[in-house]
Amino acid sequence: MKILSPHQIREIDQYTIKNEPISSLHLMDRAASAATDWILNNHMEYSFAIFCGTGNNGGDGLVMAKYLSLLPVNIKVFVIKFSEHLSPDAQTNLEVLRKTKPNIISEITDVSDIDFSCFNEDVVFIDAIFGSGLNRPTRGLAKKVIEQINNCTNTVISIDIPSGLFAEYDSSRILEGGIIEADITLSFQLPKLAFLLPENAKYVGKWEILNIGLLEKGIDLQQTTNYYTDKSKIQSIIKSRDKFSHKGNFGHALLIAGSYGKMGAAVLASRACLKAGVGLLTAHIPHWGYQIIQNSVAEAMTSIDRSEMFFTEFPQLNNYNALGIGPGLDTKRNSATAFEELLNQLSDQKLVVDADALNILSQNKFLLVKLPKHTILTPHPKEFERLAGKWKNEMHRLEILKDFCKQYNVITILKGAHTVVALPDGNCYFNSSGNPGMATAGSGDVLTGIILALLAQGYSEKDAALAGVYIHGMAGDHALKNESEESLIASDIITNLGNAFKSLRKQSK
Repeated sequence: MKILSPHQIREIDQYTIKNEPISSLHLMDRAASAATDWILNNHMEYSFAIFCGTGNNGGDGLVMAKYLSLLPVNIKVFVIKFSEHLSPDAQTNLEVLRKTKPNIISEITDVSDIDFSCFNEDVVFIDAIFGSGLNRPTRGLAKKVIEQINNCTNTVISIDIPSGLFAEYDSSRILEGGIIEADITLSFQLPKLAFLLPENAKYVGKWEILNIGLLEKGIDLQQTTNYYTDKSKIQSIIKSRDKFSHKGNFGHALLIAGSYGKMGAAVLASRACLKAGVGLLTAHIPHWGYQIIQNSVAEAMTSIDRSEMFFTEFPQLNNYNALGIGPGLDTKRNSATAFEELLNQLSDQKLVVDADALNILSQNKFLLVKLPKHTILTPHPKEFERLAGKWKNEMHRLEILKDFCKQYNVITILKGAHTVVALPDGNCYFNSSGNPGMATAGSGDVLTGIILALLAQGYSEKDAALAGVYIHGMAGDHALKNESEESLIASDIITNLGNAFKSLRKQSK
């Protein structure tokens, strides 16, 4: 699913208006109807206060008021007159509402015109003040109304985007002015980039995308470097297995992991790799960890390091289709030396680098140029900061991420909510699966194991990264059905990998 700029969305609107064809008024009606249906399905027992601006977002709110006024619910509409002139479609819908329900409309020229103390807690606020076309911070009346809304404890539902939040912004812009802090955001057709950035979470809340029938051809015509990975994308990637296949068809992976006190990471990554379908797995571990791996992961073979406690060497590499390195590795000097030698000896094997191997890279940045083409790096934000430097805001971080991948010709999986997979060509894919319960020790080790398994099975680096991240999140979502966000642990993700794969295959038939 594409993530597009406000300008591109307007172009798709115009394409739909011209080629469906449909009038702009009827398209507004369709959007408002979709939002109203969602609200009625979730909040029918409540009263509503609808705050409308003077642009087309305000027009959406006025159409919603028209539909809601037909039902046995209490409604008040506040038209915030920060401008004397309404957009043509908003003006038309205001006139319609004036003729049918004039008593529910209040035109606001000063924030004192709204008595916020009169709203009971069961009144739902609908925010339709500004849409995604906003390109400057809110000021004056609009800002004061937004601040008053945020001071109330009422549920807030924003239409299209929380008012005051920019759908897209550059790295120099800071968040300022009044911005609605929505509980729910109902957006249309495609997600906004702003929804996927951590710094905007308190404004966006939970968000839903409502299909309003914009023409697919119009969407196809738009170019972008940002995408939202959904289930259909991963279904197109996942391979089926032949009836007569055997373990040799699904690759032999080498996992270099573990150190004294950190063997749990090696166990988790190994178990995840096996559960994600690798044909054969060899875990290279310090001598001290031999019994731990043998007792914990019976299906894995082992390669034993001469060191009792740390990674200092590796086996011959030509037997392996893919390599993973880093979980629980530690960053000892001998380990860094061995990692450099590993990079020197790699030929055509695919590589995924995680955890302490990333920390070795950040401490020895000359090694970055030795990484094979399309090596997959899996940092969390702090690890990425150590690799690439600090950022001013989340948009700046995205720019740094794209530049980093291009400079070193690597794929970087920046972990977090909506984990982003960044490619050397500048394209970024934001993940749609997963939940906060996955923010737990060992979750990243599990992800490394999954990606390693997919690489060994012959998936391209891009497909292994996209599918690995999505399946990891989907397994976490299945785990949450039986656990709470607090109780979910990394082993639960591994346990539910089978459910994730089955879910993908069931839908694809």
